[in-house]
Amino acid sequence: MNATVAPAGPHLSDNTVSQDATVIGLVGAAHLISHFSQLLLAPLFPWLKEVFQVSYTELGFLMTLFFLVSCAVQAASGFLVDRFGPRPILFVGLGLIGLAAMGYASSTSYTMLAAFAIVGGIGNGVFHPVDYTFLNRKINPVRLGHAYSVHGITGSLGWALAPAMLVPITLFASWRVALVCAGALAWAVLALVWFKRSKLVLEPTVKQSAPDAVFANQRPEGDLDFLRIPAVWMCFAFFFFYAMVLSVIQAFAPEAARHLHDFPLTLVALCLSVYMVSAAGGMVLGGFLASDPSRCERIVGVGFGMAACIAAIIGFTSVPGAWIPVLFGLMGFASGIAGPSRDLLVKKSTPENATGRVYGVVYAGLDIGQAVAPLIFGRLMDQGNYHGIWVGLVILQGILIASAFRVRRARRTLLVPA
Repeated sequence: MNATVAPAGPHLSDNTVSQDATVIGLVGAAHLISHFSQLLLAPLFPWLKEVFQVSYTELGFLMTLFFLVSCAVQAASGFLVDRFGPRPILFVGLGLIGLAAMGYASSTSYTMLAAFAIVGGIGNGVFHPVDYTFLNRKINPVRLGHAYSVHGITGSLGWALAPAMLVPITLFASWRVALVCAGALAWAVLALVWFKRSKLVLEPTVKQSAPDAVFANQRPEGDLDFLRIPAVWMCFAFFFFYAMVLSVIQAFAPEAARHLHDFPLTLVALCLSVYMVSAAGGMVLGGFLASDPSRCERIVGVGFGMAACIAAIIGFTSVPGAWIPVLFGLMGFASGIAGPSRDLLVKKSTPENATGRVYGVVYAGLDIGQAVAPLIFGRLMDQGNYHGIWVGLVILQGILIASAFRVRRARRTLLVPA
């Protein structure tokens, strides 16, 4: 069956630096709001626990609910992105995140919080298919590594911004005012993107009559044919384990390190902040290294290999407590180096006319990993098995290295004639 290929906008080689910078900036601002939305409730748990008379387990379930919904939406939204284009889906996502924040602020019961967690999960679920469709189709390939770097940096800054913004406003005013401000920020970014919407024009993709050479043996026509590509599922597994690593570091690793090395409670939050800022710095370097896509697996291996070694030092050596934030920073920098190359793993495994669908499925692994990890590592924390937290973290980072090279091998099998 023959089909007409929809125009994909200006030819990539004609893109100017200014055009690319504008697109990267707009996508990065939206990605910041996505990550920001993921931590709207967690920093406010002490206040929410008192107001709604619920346990930390019940509050934690709100996060699990958020990520489970986000996972389902992320997989589905990729199809919508390919069919209708990424721009309208982006508008909906930003609008729903603002609505969720305003809903949290007006909640009078735990049930209302849960309902708006679902709204927030729906909004958050659209961003990876949208973002990577914009970047892969509108950015000149020579700047794609830098685009991935900025994308990762803005995500990390979103995570860092949430507690830095919400907690001081809560202390000065109230948690409801803090969440209203969060919703206003999301809608402000929506207004910016709407004002600059002409820079984000991108036609929906239409199935091609001639399949890409690399995927010729794997893709009879059909919306779900990309699911037959083994590399797609290898990428899904990679992001599942990556999300588990990130969840452990965000939720448990600093506190586990405090129990092992007996440093002040005030350094716990510092460990996470230093990790995130250092990861953003590592992504800057990683963007330059990712300019050569042929070495992305090796960069991922070196980055997470270094991170695993540092995790082993924290978990199994006698390190002065004052040095722990420094080691967290080094671990974050090493992980950040791997970030842009991590995204290239997916790019190299994606058929040109299935960008939204592939990224939707692959990045659903992030949400599933973030939903599963607290159930496993939270139990280790409850048991006081703080060494077990670091054993698990080292193992997960080792799995990431192996997974990156399995993606490479799975992709190479597509080049072998049937």
